[in-house]
Parts: sequence; structure tokens; C-alpha cells
Amino acid sequence: MLDARRRQFITLLGGAAVAWPIAARAQQPMPVIGFLSSLAPSDQTHVMPAFQQGLDRAGFIEGRNVAIEYRWAEGDYHRLPALAADLVSRKVAVIAAISGTPAALAAKAATTTIPIVFAIGGDPIAPGLVSSLSRPNGNITGVSFFNAPVVSKRLDLARELAPSGSTIAILINPNNPPSAAEGAAVQAAAASVGQPLLIVTASTQNEIDDAFAAIKQERIGAILVSPDPLFFSQRVKLVVLMARHALPTIFADPEHARAGGLISYGSSRTDAYRQAGDYVGRIVRGEKPEELPVVLPTKFHLVINLKTAKSLSIDVPSTVLARADEVIE
Repeated sequence: MLDARRRQFITLLGGAAVAWPIAARAQQPMPVIGFLSSLAPSDQTHVMPAFQQGLDRAGFIEGRNVAIEYRWAEGDYHRLPALAADLVSRKVAVIAAISGTPAALAAKAATTTIPIVFAIGGDPIAPGLVSSLSRPNGNITGVSFFNAPVVSKRLDLARELAPSGSTIAILINPNNPPSAAEGAAVQAAAASVGQPLLIVTASTQNEIDDAFAAIKQERIGAILVSPDPLFFSQRVKLVVLMARHALPTIFADPEHARAGGLISYGSSRTDAYRQAGDYVGRIVRGEKPEELPVVLPTKFHLVINLKTAKSLSIDVPSTVLARADEVIE
């Protein structure tokens, strides 16, 4: 009888020894990703599924085996440092600094230990985010839309649409380093071909109205809008102002053309978010940022909204139409 009880006790103890590690594993907290954005949630509804797809590709699904803490600056870049510091204080596993260099710079300034993955539209080397594209140093890597190399092509599109001899305007956000850099690049490209150029600036929603008021005072033939989180979030407002002034406007993001803008030429923000999500997942899984090269776009898309062109009585040259990757009618 005693031996039977002893055997039962040993059997139960052995079963518990197996069960305890399983229970311990089940109770381990999920890794937490910090998501830092320059924009508002409503501005990123169309690209967030791509970020989630990237995470899924790396083996993570929000709510199942990973949690995400979201912080939104809603277009106010001055809020980014505090939002980044809050994520650091929560000891997240990685920070996804999404939608613009200001968010990436705020995350970089907040921590040198927590891994950071950025998704930006400019050169990541110039503002000091990374020292090398192929092998970033430190705790940061990511994806760049790298719009600067296509600046001259956007200027060419504007010149094809603008009346001969007219001035072309470019709208930039002076608070965003890549936007300001694009303004300088367009200025150099315009000078090389003798194209009159007007640089107008806006760093808030109200200043966009002021910029278009300044444009109205000049003999402007076309407008370039630099890629910027603020201008992306205000794309409907920009389309309305473009229509009000009946001016050919060239954007960087396809979403602008699909929202009613005339023309866009640039890389896919959706592809960039998907790649950023993949990098975030791979880092959570154990890979190191310095071993993941910065990803640059390989495709640029020309989108033309002919419906908008007709409503503005703008004739898009056949030479431009022939180069389009997507035509909206």
C-alpha cells in the first residue's frame, strides 16, 4: 500500500515537472513593439495592413504573439521626442519609427540600446541616422523611399505641364530635413536648365494656406509638393487647393494622385511599410539592426489622374501619358 502511494506521488511529481515549464512558457509576456509615427492613425489606415503583413512574414501577429504600443504625433513634430522617450521608458523590444525622418531622429536621440527600424522618404545618411547603407552601425536600420534621386524627373514633369517661361513652385516643410534637402536639390536642377523656381514653405496646416496665397501672387505654371508626413496627411487639402487655383501639381506619393491630385511620381510607401514590418519582426526574433542593410526602392511609379486633368482643363502631353504606370480615368 505504501509502495503504491509512493509510486502515485512520484508519478504526479513527474507530471508536474513536465507541466510547470509549459505553464511558465505560457505565462511569459509577449514582446512589445513601440510604434512611433509622425502622423495620425487616420492617415495610415491604407499602409498599416502592409506593416502587419511584414510582421506576419517574420512570424508575428499582433495580439497573438506580439503586442504593439502606438504613439502618434498627429503632424506635430515637436511631440515626437516625448513620445519616443515614453516608449523607451516602457522598455519595448524594438521601436518602429515610421513615416518620416523626424520620427526616426527622435527615436535615435531617445535610445542607443533599443533597436530602431525607420521608414523614411529621404537619405538616411545625411541626417546621421546611419553611417552606411549596407551595414548600419549601432541600433538602427530601416527602409528609405529615397526620393532625392527622382527630384529632377519630377521637375521635368512640371516643366512639361507648365506654360513656357512660367515659374515653377516647390512646397517644402523646413522642419523636415529630407523635405528641405529636396528643395535645395530642385533649386540646383532648375538652375542648371534656367528654370525660374519659387520655394514656398509650410510646417503646419494653416501655413499650407499661406503658401498657396503666396503662390497666387506669382506667375506660377506648376507646383511640386515635396514628400513629407504633413503634406501626406493633408493630401485632400492640397488637392482642393490645387483645384481652386487650377494649377498642375506633381506629388511624390501615388496616394496623392488617387486622392484627386494630378500626377505623382515616386516609390511605393506600401512596399516600404511591409519591409519595415519584416525588419521589426526579424529583430524581435533575434537579428541585429547592424546586420540588416537599409533597403532602398527599386521601382518608381508614374500615376496620372486624367479625371483631374479634365476637370482642370489641363492637357497632359502624350509623351507624359506614354510613360505612365497607372492612369486614373
